[in-house]
Amino acid sequence: MVSRPTRKKMYRTMQGRMVDIDQLRSANESVQAVGNMNVNARGDVLGANGQVVTPKAQVIKKYYEQPKGKASEGQSSTKQTPAPQPKAQPTKTATPMAKVETKSKTVSKPKAVPVKTEPLETVKPSTAKKGIDAALDGLE
Repeated sequence: MVSRPTRKKMYRTMQGRMVDIDQLRSANESVQAVGNMNVNARGDVLGANGQVVTPKAQVIKKYYEQPKGKASEGQSSTKQTPAPQPKAQPTKTATPMAKVETKSKTVSKPKAVPVKTEPLETVKPSTAKKGIDAALDGLE
């Protein structure tokens, strides 16, 4: 198996200039990156005055030593909150379907459901209760 030599990544700019990206990266790897993470272009964590506090190798090692799905020691919480209970969904009643057959196909249509009606009480106008007496009538 013959390995090929690595090719330089040369890019042509819009103005026609050739730029070697790998050379540009290596020349500026100690320069502080733009943003609020306080790292350089290599990935080392920087402290005051741009001094390297934690090298990239230690950052990667710490990341892979920590088990997945667990909080680190600094982020652990002593108070556990219970999981929220799902709210009960109201049940829907299905209307019965009646099958209607036609010459070409069978079609389902909603069946008419009979509604039970209760007879209204007939109250004589002279003995009809009014106001709060009528509202409290029937409550026990």
